[in-house]
Amino acid sequence: MSDEPIIDLHSDDYFMREALRQAERAYEADEVPVGAVIVREGRIIARAFNQVEQLKDATAHAEMLALTQAEEIIGDWRLTDCTLYVTKEPCPMCAGAMVHTRLARVVFGAGDPKGGAAGGALNLLQFATLNHRCEITGGMREADCRELLQRFFARQRLSEKSEKKNDNDGPDSSDRNF
Repeated sequence: MSDEPIIDLHSDDYFMREALRQAERAYEADEVPVGAVIVREGRIIARAFNQVEQLKDATAHAEMLALTQAEEIIGDWRLTDCTLYVTKEPCPMCAGAMVHTRLARVVFGAGDPKGGAAGGALNLLQFATLNHRCEITGGMREADCRELLQRFFARQRLSEKSEKKNDNDGPDSSDRNF
């Protein structure tokens, strides 16, 4: 019998649904809809969603906020027995923080071939020269995660198009000088 941990895909599905609930909160707040939860011993110990615009903080990604919460709950910066579930493949900043906190595992939904750092554009979570590597499971509830992101960016494009149209409507538009 192997000492390898058994990955329960039903649990992965459940916890990714919880991350999606967080992503919906971001969507409702006009933030890029990314949600994250951190699980330890089968229980969620941290939940977060993107709050970059709300907090006016470029580092306020769902993953970063969840990592900080988990560290506070555990009372240590090492999260060696934790799994992070996130709806979009982590960016390099978040992946670096995941390695530094020594997460055991990262599960993500939608991949990001242009900017993802869990195998999309690069793989910092398993970078050979770093002192820790995280196990990665990608594509969990991918369609749901991707759909939410696509819906958000379609809404953003529509809003920007509407704003441009309104800016050009009036003859006395004062912001034309900017």
